[in-house]
Amino acid sequence: MARALNILNDVKAKNIKKAGRHSDGGGLYLNVAKGGSKSWLFMWTRDGKRREMGLGAYPAIGLAAARAAATKFREVVALGGDPIADKAKEEEPTFARCAEMFLETMKSGWRNEKHQDQWEMTLGDAYCKDIRSLRVSLIGTDHVLKVLSPIWTEKAETASRLRGRIERVLDFAKARGWRSGENPAAWRGNLKLLLPSRKRLTRGHHSAMPYAVLPSFMATLRETEGLSARALELLILCANRSAEVRLAEWLEFDLDAKLWIIPAVRMKMGKEHRVPLSDAAIDMLRQLHQQRHGDYVRAAVQKSATVAAA
Repeated sequence: MARALNILNDVKAKNIKKAGRHSDGGGLYLNVAKGGSKSWLFMWTRDGKRREMGLGAYPAIGLAAARAAATKFREVVALGGDPIADKAKEEEPTFARCAEMFLETMKSGWRNEKHQDQWEMTLGDAYCKDIRSLRVSLIGTDHVLKVLSPIWTEKAETASRLRGRIERVLDFAKARGWRSGENPAAWRGNLKLLLPSRKRLTRGHHSAMPYAVLPSFMATLRETEGLSARALELLILCANRSAEVRLAEWLEFDLDAKLWIIPAVRMKMGKEHRVPLSDAAIDMLRQLHQQRHGDYVRAAVQKSATVAAA
């Protein structure tokens, strides 16, 4: 009697909690680890010995995709082939595709979407157009130099970050077996000898407002209408970063307790930040709250208002 296939379904796969291997039939198993993580396994027998290979994590690899892979590998086994060797022959990707795959594996570690967007932009056509269509095994030092040289001195910080990101993608390609040898984007012993030394950044500081002028400035600021004026006033009263003010939500404020609690996800260091509110800040926020149009404080004055990034 033929063995049953398609034993599991999407609901079962999602709800299975018991640790162990749960068969879908035809050598395909959903493996549940003791910690609760799930992954797919394909198992077969060759010369009396049981062999197995991973097909990826669940739910990143869904039930339908796992079944399609299992069907393919059952055919390989039936023809006397080795599924592991067949999987290793996965087509070598271009730099563009490899970058996409690398970013996908890193997605869960991004602190916010902006971080991911920066990686995608710098590894995209904006800077890497000349190498995106190349197979990763073909990319050499000359290709990397062609990308970096035009911006190395004019956009030093961007160029430095881009070099590191290209290096990470090519390291990922090597780990997947698509490259061998030294990384052409490596700095020490490689690009350091070929690119000019960068000048040290001298950012300096903005001129400070004399303390004696501040009272008259604040008086003028309070008489100025508009959301930008209120945002600047709150920034001065609370000594916050501009992004913390621009993205502030009403649910973060406890006006009765005179406290502004900024969640960890919005903080640069990833830790919750508590800001005591002065009476002046409380008075201003209460007035804005009466005019609120949504969840964000920035929408208090007018629905179409925006606050420029400082």
